[in-house]
Amino acid sequence: MSGVYARRIAVLAASAALAATTGLLTAPSAQAAMPTPIAASTARTYLSQLTVKAEGSSSGYSRDKFPHWITQSGTCNTREVVLKRDGTNVSQDSSCAAISGTWYSEYDGATWTAASDVDIDHMVPLAEAWRSGASSWTNAQRQAYANDLTRPQLIAVTDNVNQSKGDKDPAKWMPPRAAYKCTYVRAWIHVKHYYKLTVDSAEKTALQAALKGC
Repeated sequence: MSGVYARRIAVLAASAALAATTGLLTAPSAQAAMPTPIAASTARTYLSQLTVKAEGSSSGYSRDKFPHWITQSGTCNTREVVLKRDGTNVSQDSSCAAISGTWYSEYDGATWTAASDVDIDHMVPLAEAWRSGASSWTNAQRQAYANDLTRPQLIAVTDNVNQSKGDKDPAKWMPPRAAYKCTYVRAWIHVKHYYKLTVDSAEKTALQAALKGC
């Protein structure tokens, strides 16, 4: 991509080098977080209860069928709520837009000071949900899913890392930061189980393998 992508890669590389030599790159202790996912033992049970089924078609899918980001309160939409929740010392203007703060990305260990460098990731992507059962939901159900602040479904992460994930399941993509993989698969299973979404065989195998390290 462009120089923006190259800049972020350079920043991440520099951050990784700093961490290797000084150990200073750590998550801010004051940071809030997405809702805690189920324990690994529960995740194993939930995974065994999920319906294994070949992934459905993307035919008819559109992000517009999962309306987001909706207003949560006042002038604050879901994205701004998550930015405030997941950041440290976040200041917002009168329209609730985050104008300053610090965001630590659990996926890759990078820290950002501009909200524009941060995406709000859907743990189980919208297109993945569509192919796993959400195609039969109503738009209201899909809206609730796309803006779910109660389950571990939304998290603020580095934008280009989120873009590299796209709509891939854990058989095709996992967070580059190994320390977060256990939390990631627990959250993935938590969301899929709650919404009664299916898993394909390769996805289930990848989740089972990851849970062995939890």
